[in-house]
Amino acid sequence: MIGSMQELDLLEAFMRVYQRDSITAAAADLGVAQPTLTDRIARLEARLGQQLFERSRQGTRPTAAAERLAAQVGEPLGRLREVMHPSAAAELDGVLRLGGPAEIMALRGLPTLAPLLGAGLQVHITLGQADALLESLAGRDLDLVISAIRPKRPGLSAVPLVDEEFLLVGTAAQARSIDPAQLAADPVAALSHLPLIAYAADLPIVRRYWLTLFGRKPPNRIALTVPDLRAVLAAVTAGVGISVLPRYIARPALEAASVQVLHRGEELPLNTVYLACRSGEEEAGVVGAVRGHLLRAAGEWGTL
Repeated sequence: MIGSMQELDLLEAFMRVYQRDSITAAAADLGVAQPTLTDRIARLEARLGQQLFERSRQGTRPTAAAERLAAQVGEPLGRLREVMHPSAAAELDGVLRLGGPAEIMALRGLPTLAPLLGAGLQVHITLGQADALLESLAGRDLDLVISAIRPKRPGLSAVPLVDEEFLLVGTAAQARSIDPAQLAADPVAALSHLPLIAYAADLPIVRRYWLTLFGRKPPNRIALTVPDLRAVLAAVTAGVGISVLPRYIARPALEAASVQVLHRGEELPLNTVYLACRSGEEEAGVVGAVRGHLLRAAGEWGTL
């Protein structure tokens, strides 16, 4: 497929729209006019014979074909960027102890680090929840942490990495059990008969969605708690209950129509993910190089 610089431009345009969920934002990132970017996407779709994006008032959403293409070309394009635009980390050699949540680490963090690993960097990953990871960072057991909460410990420095957008999802059968009129008038009551699947016992994500959009805590029965958002999605898909998930986690199931969005608020809740290290080490050695690499890459991810 990759046979010329022109084709590389088409794939680069595709990946930027895929990451940003927006033609307008992707065009701004690439420094081209919106019609130019739209034309590139149309040419790639014609070349492949497949529709890659569905366009609506809500934005640009990738099709199943786009998901497959992104999985095929995302990492090779990242490696080509490193070759064409080598960073200060291109010759990085050392060891980094990195902590973060399993989901964002697997789906965004590790693919982003691939070019550095190829250059000689060794990374030791610790997966877990933010409080424990930040404690390990403060105790010098970790060097860098991707954190779902803003660190408040003295001696730690943090900058925003990326925003997550949350969706309330369930199966089609669960959606049919909801009274549309009641959902519009009293969403808490309309959803109260459906059991919840949660990331933790205190419902950190679900509770925030209810409080932000409905002004109340959920009264629903909790059917399952599991500290992995991919497992939460699997349980939702199996019909165990409903849950609130970041869009990037739910996207494959939404594309496959195995789950659907149950409620659409005027403004969906966002959570900022932070990149934390010890104060004074922001630009130092391996930590500084990897920190800068992750921050540059996250600028291309868009809202997750």
